[in-house]
Amino acid sequence: MSNDSQKKYPSSSTNYTSPYSDFTRSTTNKAGSVNDSDASCSSASSCSKSSHNSTTVDSAPAAISLGPTCLTEPILYSIIEVCQKETSYAFLIRTLGEVFSSRELIAQSFQKSSKSTLDAMLDKAPDDLKSMKKEDLRALENDPDKDEDCLASKEEPPQPHYTTVDLPSLKRSVKKLFEISLIFDPLNTALQNLGTSLSCEIRLLTKKEKIEEIITVFVIVFELIHNGASEFLEVALPSICCACAHLPIWAQARLACIWAEHCKEDLRQILINLQQLVTLQVIQVDYFGDYHIQSNEIVANATKVMKIVYYANMLAGEIEPPKYREDDPFDTHARSMHEDDDDDHTLSWNKAFKPSSSANMSQDPLAAELAVTILDCRKPYMPFEEFYNETLSDNVEMAHDYLNYTKNNMNQNSEPNSHFSFMLGYSFILTTATKTQGLFYGNRVRMFTERRLSEYQTIGHSHSPYLRLKVRRDHIIDDALVELEMFAMANPKDLKKQLKVEFAGEQGIDEGGVSKEFFQLIVEEIFNPDYGMFVHNLDSHNVWFNPTSFENEAQFTLIGIVLGLAIYNSIILPVNFPMVVYRKLMGMKGSFRDLEDFSPVLYRSLKSLLDYEENDMEDTFVQTFKITYQDVFGDTITHELKPDGDSIFVNQENKFEFVELYADFMLNKSIEKQFKAFKKGFQMVTDESPLHLLFRPDEIELLVCGSRDFDFNQLEETTVYVGYSENSQIIKDFWDIVHKLPIDLKRKLLQFTTGSDRVPVGGLSNVNLMINRSGPDSDRLPTSHTCYNVLLLPEYPSKEKLEDRLLKAINYSTGFGML
Repeated sequence: MSNDSQKKYPSSSTNYTSPYSDFTRSTTNKAGSVNDSDASCSSASSCSKSSHNSTTVDSAPAAISLGPTCLTEPILYSIIEVCQKETSYAFLIRTLGEVFSSRELIAQSFQKSSKSTLDAMLDKAPDDLKSMKKEDLRALENDPDKDEDCLASKEEPPQPHYTTVDLPSLKRSVKKLFEISLIFDPLNTALQNLGTSLSCEIRLLTKKEKIEEIITVFVIVFELIHNGASEFLEVALPSICCACAHLPIWAQARLACIWAEHCKEDLRQILINLQQLVTLQVIQVDYFGDYHIQSNEIVANATKVMKIVYYANMLAGEIEPPKYREDDPFDTHARSMHEDDDDDHTLSWNKAFKPSSSANMSQDPLAAELAVTILDCRKPYMPFEEFYNETLSDNVEMAHDYLNYTKNNMNQNSEPNSHFSFMLGYSFILTTATKTQGLFYGNRVRMFTERRLSEYQTIGHSHSPYLRLKVRRDHIIDDALVELEMFAMANPKDLKKQLKVEFAGEQGIDEGGVSKEFFQLIVEEIFNPDYGMFVHNLDSHNVWFNPTSFENEAQFTLIGIVLGLAIYNSIILPVNFPMVVYRKLMGMKGSFRDLEDFSPVLYRSLKSLLDYEENDMEDTFVQTFKITYQDVFGDTITHELKPDGDSIFVNQENKFEFVELYADFMLNKSIEKQFKAFKKGFQMVTDESPLHLLFRPDEIELLVCGSRDFDFNQLEETTVYVGYSENSQIIKDFWDIVHKLPIDLKRKLLQFTTGSDRVPVGGLSNVNLMINRSGPDSDRLPTSHTCYNVLLLPEYPSKEKLEDRLLKAINYSTGFGML
């Protein structure tokens, strides 16, 4: 803390008296004016001495006002003791009001005592040493004066998590204080006033020392608020959040570091309080319904403070070293795009693609200040899902949020976040299903833009407003590859048009259902082991890139485009990639921790090697830096992880290097060309998407593969009926049959009615199934419009006939025709 922050808060009165002479000792000179040199309250030791003067405390009448002073644990205990004896808490209430409405007094309260180096050593010394005299201990030191001089000359700048607050003392004081219920109302008022003054003050302050003082204030105040919970929810917390949200980015980063290092156990309660505040405001907005949630400043400010907690949560967890990042961890789109442009093996359609300038979206300033990203966090202190606010997610209008997001992107000269948007740096508070809506709006706007541009260009030309693919079922890979290559070479932006698929020889019109089957078929074929592009891991049931594939890179680019198009067109794919694929797509390299999902058997084997601590490792494991693996045909291939690796045995000194090289080869180097082509294809479609701003890798997997929660009760609850009702006998029979089906037939029913056997993000309640009456009893099978999730069901007279007709329909349905 600077000298400025240690100065005594100037009293509004130049001359005040108090019988608590030990609390305010030496604060007035003979003339009655404040003496700055003697009035400092930051010395915890002097405050402590005064607080233990029992004679003064016992004789002090509580009715006389105490002038402005800092608080320490002993002082607070003494004041409480006096008030309890006087059976009046008026003095305590006035003191709390004076201190907690003053930034200067709070910053000087509950500070760590400045003990000498020797005193600190004595605190940690064994009991037998503590009984020695200080003079004897000093005699054991070589040259204490010289040592202190050397330490002073080598003193390093404070760490980002450094704080002067004595947090253990503060926690004890707060616990003791909150045993008195009378103090909550005055504390609420004081903190509300404090927040109001800080909100104005922070914007005007330029000295870093003063901001540091305010950081100390927030450390103390949030300790109060999170312990008081609901008592401060509607008055103090909104005001404090408003002030905290105005902190400069570097100060927010400091606060996140302090919380992560010293207040881990408090993070959950701070988060719960903020979530309750947001929920309360959302309910009120929904009740009155007169404006958007984004316009509610209390919600915006609470979310901004929650972001500080979000990063503190990451820092308090397990963070991976920066060496596993790509070159630029904050711009995942433009990476690797210009590499190998002159490579003879790079196809023309890969060369044709250049990332859009708009793809270089603004990085999160707080992440940049902390030098950490969501991808760096292997395991947060609290699960990321605890930051979801269901009430907010259910009520927020993502169309309006996307509008604010685009305004902030377009108005580069305006104040940052002048139009608050959850999509722009605060998506952690939204559920995956809600964020998917934001992505949907962005993709649909892009599709509409490309369609309008094509319509303007069609004058005298043959430009199509859609991305039209015409494929044959028995040549689907070859046809898709040729057509997509033509689009990419002519204009890669055509890939951002709305997809329309036509199967040769079939009459189906694509309103979504035909595209779903196209993706289903192309994924089934391209992931077929006989095709040789991917290998199946029987241990993890995942698919992985074949490092010895005979297919050229264009095929891998195709599957990257297919994955991008599926996300862009809101279609779920039946793919089973390990999580490392999505992490690599977002800009990280694979590491040893990724092997746990990639190959559990290999991970456990290497983990046992790392955990082995005996000195006979070479004889026990007999492992060199030469490894073997099998290709898709079962042939054994060898690889040396380092030069002359066959002669270097793994031992206690190099086992970590071996494991790191092994993981790097398996997850990165062995598939470098294949994955680079795959990633290029993916980014051809998603380079302008806010995908990396909205989703974590695990959420992208959910976006691509759908949920694994096959809760058909949710589907029944949200299904609507035309010509039937939920009380119709055939509908009751239908659901009785469906609920008894095995999971494979339930998947087929989803495939038959929706065009996909996967559960969308958010669960089956988001399928929006419709069952229509399709005439009286007949021998016709049920039919469906997969584009609209409509099941056409004749009114069969018996449950047995319904079951027979339904099972035949879902087991033998392929192709599209006109009814």
